[in-house]
Amino acid sequence: MLFQQIATSVAAAVGHEELAPLIAPPFVIGGSMFVILLVLMFITLSYGNLGKRHEAVEEHADPHRQHPAKHPGPGH
Repeated sequence: MLFQQIATSVAAAVGHEELAPLIAPPFVIGGSMFVILLVLMFITLSYGNLGKRHEAVEEHADPHRQHPAKHPGPGH
């Protein structure tokens, strides 16, 4: 709360600052960001059916695979 009051008083003392120039109007920047995010969303959704291509295959048990939780001892 105190920081906000200090920032407000400093801003009032400094006066009006000139805005930084933009490369395009704000609605163009916002619209392009929206379109980019939509494209990324459709790319993400296009990968949704990859797990449905084939039936699930049972994983074979590898006797040489180590499971640290099943081998208690020093260092594990």
